[in-house]
Amino acid sequence: MPLRFPSLLLFAMIPAIAAGTGTLRVCADPNNLPFSNQQGQGLENKIAELTAAALGEKLEYTWWAERQSFIQNSLAQGRCDVIIGLPKTLDSVEVTKPYYRSSYVFVTRQDRRLNINSLIDPRLSEWKIGMQVVGNDYAPPAVALAKRGITENIVGFRLFGEYGEIDPARKIVDAVDRGDIDVAIVWGPFAGYFAKSARIPLEIVPVSPAAFMGVPFSYDISMGVRKGDDTLKARLDQVIEAESAKIQRILIQYGVPQVQ
Repeated sequence: MPLRFPSLLLFAMIPAIAAGTGTLRVCADPNNLPFSNQQGQGLENKIAELTAAALGEKLEYTWWAERQSFIQNSLAQGRCDVIIGLPKTLDSVEVTKPYYRSSYVFVTRQDRRLNINSLIDPRLSEWKIGMQVVGNDYAPPAVALAKRGITENIVGFRLFGEYGEIDPARKIVDAVDRGDIDVAIVWGPFAGYFAKSARIPLEIVPVSPAAFMGVPFSYDISMGVRKGDDTLKARLDQVIEAESAKIQRILIQYGVPQVQ
């Protein structure tokens, strides 16, 4: 049945959301902007603060680097109760309703007017392409390029740098800014955030198609709790719905590209 009076529903939910008196324990990466850092400067830090306030709880962090089996060593070990930003499709945790959907994007310099929006653009075989690398694997859009035989002109940029390195994910965007590569294929929130501080205006366009050979390039992002923690999941779902406008303002502030 269609919801005709959402404002009445949200009003009815406010007392339940604000009833918490404990601590919201969040696991986060201490050096992973734009998402989180130990100084509380990331978008997930801001969403965690908003969520704790809406629940009427104190916010407490456990820091753990994402490169080190993040979920297994943090949430699964009971070091925290929630992780703020996880793909909706992740089946190792209980996920909330999504609070945004983003995509891999093309990043180019506006002054070059390349107007790239498709992974099947024939010009990609001629350009130097930056691609994010997680562990030993390229980001998912590399599947579509490899199918076309485009591999030799790809330059890999590791998502996680050396220990202690500040903002390692910005290197790929800086390479576009300097003109070292023609185009970068980057997870949207990284691109939007680091492009804001580029010397040259950059263009950010979601990759198309949205999936290739069953591999998606856009993802719903949710919060995650341990399997079976239905009470906390339900409370977080209420916060996501009631505070959606504030969450959207945070995402816009950090330049997160969003797709339908």
